Amino acid sequence: MNGLDFDDDMTEEGFVDSGVDTHAAEESILQLINALGENPEREGLKNTPKRVARMYLELLSGYRSDPQKVVNGALFNITYDEMVIVRDIEFYSLCEHHMLPFLGRVHVAYMPAGKVIGLSKIPRLVDVYARRLQVQERMTRQIADVIQELLEPNGVAVVVEGLHLCSMMRGVKKHGARMTTSAMHGSFRTNPSTRQEFLDNISRGAGPLQV
Repeated sequence: MNGLDFDDDMTEEGFVDSGVDTHAAEESILQLINALGENPEREGLKNTPKRVARMYLELLSGYRSDPQKVVNGALFNITYDEMVIVRDIEFYSLCEHHMLPFLGRVHVAYMPAGKVIGLSKIPRLVDVYARRLQVQERMTRQIADVIQELLEPNGVAVVVEGLHLCSMMRGVKKHGARMTTSAMHGSFRTNPSTRQEFLDNISRGAGPLQV
């Protein structure tokens, strides 16, 4: 076959369940290499279209992820109404403007209203939205919204800190600049002391972001 080797979710026509055409992706990378004046037949580049197409299937796997299936029923009824924080969740995403990486960490908190979520599920939900062509502002809001929808807590807070290679490698070339975005629901939006408790918690022991 001319396309990628079969993955578990790939059909014999070379399409994954999401409708991604891996053959077209390979051909596009081949055309780009040619357009840049390189020789796609030389040893180092001969299999690059195949490798890059496979890479994008992995980096953009969030399009094929359903948050309900990611959680997979890991919501538990429990009498607990204090703040739950999961901080320093690593993420890697691709800027939709230049398709260059941006990366950093996500901090999530919620105030339970009778239900809590399995610890590993919050980082998985972060990946659902990080592994897409994104902007940091939208990703922050999507993470907050999906946790609010799934848990129906008294409040949700999400803070994202990101380093953007599109502003480090090109353009303004500011290597130390980082972007911080936040999204709040419920008590985190309406109660300043609740919001401040969260911000104080995530600031303790936080080191600088590094690539």
